[in-house]
Amino acid sequence: LCSRFWFSTIDDEKEKAIKAAENKEHLNEITIFDKIIDKTIKADIIYEDEVAIAFHDVAPKAPVHFLVIPKVKGRLSMLQNATEEDTKTLGHLFHVCVKVSKELGLNEGGYRVVVNNGKNGCQSVYH
Repeated sequence: LCSRFWFSTIDDEKEKAIKAAENKEHLNEITIFDKIIDKTIKADIIYEDEVAIAFHDVAPKAPVHFLVIPKVKGRLSMLQNATEEDTKTLGHLFHVCVKVSKELGLNEGGYRVVVNNGKNGCQSVYH
């Protein structure tokens, strides 16, 4: 499957992730995700509830590319920090992914779900 949207390479994503990881204070900063959640910047929001928000990526890497993030900043800024206390939130995030994928008509052909964790996982926003 090819799309005019696939311009980025893993090297581009890795470079962004390395720059983000170099900032040791990233957890205290207001991120683009915080601004989407509090509506200080516009986003194409697909789904929102008290726990999660899903929105289309502003620079998609595939024909359909959306993000599902928790609305509360904290331990889940990196998946590796998740504890048993986060089980319900993590399950909810995946449930939202399934719900949105179905609404967007992706179930028949299938889709990928990716979690970026840390610089080697190409994580560029620590929310």
